[in-house]
Amino acid sequence: MLKYTSKKLENRLRKLHKSHEDTLLYPNYKQIQTAIYDIDKHYIFGTYPKAHTFDATQKGILYEKRKVEPYYLGAAYILVAKPINEAPIVNLKKNILFFMLIAGLVFSVLGYYLGRLFVAPMRESLNRMNQFIQDTTHELNTPISTILTNIEMIEALNTEHQNAKELKRIEIASKTLSRIYDDLSYLNLNHHYHRKIETIDFSALTEERIAYFSSMAKAKDIKIVRHIVEGVQVEMDKNDALRLIDNLCSNAIKYNKHHGTLEVILNHETLVISDTGIGIKKEDLKHILQRFNRANKSEGGFGIGLHIVSAVCENYGFELEMYSEINEGTEVRVRWEK
Repeated sequence: MLKYTSKKLENRLRKLHKSHEDTLLYPNYKQIQTAIYDIDKHYIFGTYPKAHTFDATQKGILYEKRKVEPYYLGAAYILVAKPINEAPIVNLKKNILFFMLIAGLVFSVLGYYLGRLFVAPMRESLNRMNQFIQDTTHELNTPISTILTNIEMIEALNTEHQNAKELKRIEIASKTLSRIYDDLSYLNLNHHYHRKIETIDFSALTEERIAYFSSMAKAKDIKIVRHIVEGVQVEMDKNDALRLIDNLCSNAIKYNKHHGTLEVILNHETLVISDTGIGIKKEDLKHILQRFNRANKSEGGFGIGLHIVSAVCENYGFELEMYSEINEGTEVRVRWEK
C-alpha cells in the first residue's frame, strides 16, 4: 500500500509540475503521511513532520522511500509513512498460539493412541517372550538339579568313573545349563527379590567358583592362575556376588583360546579377571554391557552375562572397567574400594 501511495504521489507531483495554477494543492492521503525532499534530502513540503529527517526512523512506523527521476517541483525523494496497527498482529499471535496449543493437544492424544496401537503387537511379543523365559527357567530347574546331583553321587560312589570323559562332558553341559538357568532367574527376579546384605568372605567364594568352573577350563586346556588374598570381605548379597564371579569366569573361559590362561586377582580393593582369548573390538566395548548384546557370535550365549555384571556393579556402586585387545585377551576390573 505504501509503494502504491508513493507511486501515486509521484504521478501527482508530475501533474503539479506541469500546472500553471497560482496555488498548487499537495495531496493528502488518509492515515498516511508523506513528504518530499530535495537532492540533499532537505525537507521541502509534506504532511510528515518537518522535524524528522529523511533517514530518521521511528519504532512502530512503516516507511517507503522512493527516489524521483526526473525531479518534479524540486523533489528528488519521496517519503511515505504509516503507523503500524499492532492490534491485528497481537490478535494474529494469539490465534497462532491458540491454534498451536490445540493442534499440539490433538496430535499428542492422537500420537498416544496411535503409538499404543502400533506398539501393542511388540508389547505382546515381549510379554510372551518374557513369559516363555520364565516358564523355561522354571522347567529347567528340576532336571538340571537332578543331573548334577546324580553326577556327584556317581563320582562319590564310583571313584573309577571320576575321570571318565563322558561323565565330564555331561558335568560341563549340566553346569552350563545351570549357569544359564541362574542368570535367567536373576534377570527375571532382579528387581523383585529381597537382597540380604551381609559380610561375605569373597576370597573363599572366589575359590569355590573357580573350582566349580575348573572342569570347563580343563576341557579347553586352560590354565587357571590365582592371586587371591585371603580374608577379603565385601558387604553384598551372596546371590549378586555369585552372579558377578560366575559370569566373569564363564566369559573368560568361553571366549578364551585352547591352551590359554585365565588369571584371577583378588585383593581388598579389586577383583581382576583376565584371559588370553579372542578379545573385543574397541567399537564393541561401548555396547558390550547392554542386554542381549554379544560382540562375538561364534560362541553360544544370550549376551546377558556382562549386562548382569554391570547391573550388580551399578546396584552396589562398584567401578567396572574393561580393557581388551583383539587376539590378545580381555581384562575386567571390579573395584569396590575407592
